[in-house]
Amino acid sequence: MTTDAPRPETLLITLTGRDRPGVTGAIFAHLAEAGVEVVDLEQIVLRRRLVLGVLVTVPADGAAEVALRDAVTRTGTDLGMHVEIVRGSGDNAAKVHRAHVTVIGAPLQASGMAAVTGRIAEAGANIDRIQRLARYPVTAIELAVSGADPDQLRMLLAHEAAEQGIDIAVQATNLLRHGMRLIVMDVDSTLIQGEVIEMLAAHAGCEAEVAEVTERAMRGEIDFEESLRSRVKLLAGVPASALDEVYAAIQLNPGARTMVRTLRRLGYRFAIVSGGFSQITSRLAADLGIHYARANELEIVDGELTGGILGPVVDRAGKAQALREFAAELGISEAATIAIGDGANDLDMLAAAGLGIAYNAKPVVRSQADTAVNVPYLDTIMYLLGITREEIEAADAEAGIVTPAPPV
Repeated sequence: MTTDAPRPETLLITLTGRDRPGVTGAIFAHLAEAGVEVVDLEQIVLRRRLVLGVLVTVPADGAAEVALRDAVTRTGTDLGMHVEIVRGSGDNAAKVHRAHVTVIGAPLQASGMAAVTGRIAEAGANIDRIQRLARYPVTAIELAVSGADPDQLRMLLAHEAAEQGIDIAVQATNLLRHGMRLIVMDVDSTLIQGEVIEMLAAHAGCEAEVAEVTERAMRGEIDFEESLRSRVKLLAGVPASALDEVYAAIQLNPGARTMVRTLRRLGYRFAIVSGGFSQITSRLAADLGIHYARANELEIVDGELTGGILGPVVDRAGKAQALREFAAELGISEAATIAIGDGANDLDMLAAAGLGIAYNAKPVVRSQADTAVNVPYLDTIMYLLGITREEIEAADAEAGIVTPAPPV
């Protein structure tokens, strides 16, 4: 019969005060002289105010402990810092049901954080650590939480997200969050602003009619394939050169290039899957360095659109199937994928992914996705992965890419 090892006696040393060089070094010099072991360590600096917490084993004899206490207290006083030393036993208790809760606001009001933290407490969970991921153009805060089932916590916080006008993502803490992933994106109104088919319809003089059908399809009110074929039929006679004009007019959503560029550096793979047209998506993929692309192909005869589509339509089920095929080709599980979309035809794809993100999406999509992002910055997705704005900008600076200075 085995028994648990005895919990070692420990000292928790906490220093708070104005940050300055050498504080941590000075404290550890005394700890080294006392011959103690470091059990845990955490330090934060907030507007040049330092909080340093060190958990160490108790020195071998009482005299050495007194000497250590005196030395640390004296050093802290000399540095103008408050020192607290508490004796106890053991380390932090093992965490169960751990999750990352990412809160994004533009701006993030104190009332929003009060609502989020209140709900976490009501769920019986504990906030173990808080980190700011970004302060502009959105404020993004990550909370490490334990003690509540992530799925239940996600449902509980979804209401607050809608009530407070903020975005909240809850993800279970596991290795997949740090591993190589495949990111599969919708194109129209996700990767790019607007709808390509509506831009083409402008060349046929039927933009308003097409836009109305597109909106109904994205809300899930009508069958996507049926709506697509009826809309494409209206494009008959449009010169193929209109595709070049449309592509030249396309505007990416803010942060799209930053997200792809940054995550490619980390080994991520990207795919775009669209109910739109390969004549556009293949060029987008080449421009952005996206690894896979799948979309519908417009039929062109004698330099004009015929109003038809070649091959099977990439519909709601087709998008999910594309995600599965790309993941299989890369040798990764569907749980290691992220899907991003805004319309009802993205729902199967979002459900198939390990993390489905509704990006400025229709209500039916927001209600069914794992999480929602409702700010107009696509690179906000990286905060859900625990990547900070400072890390993004540092990587860009190393590559010679200059980013605008943040507001003071």
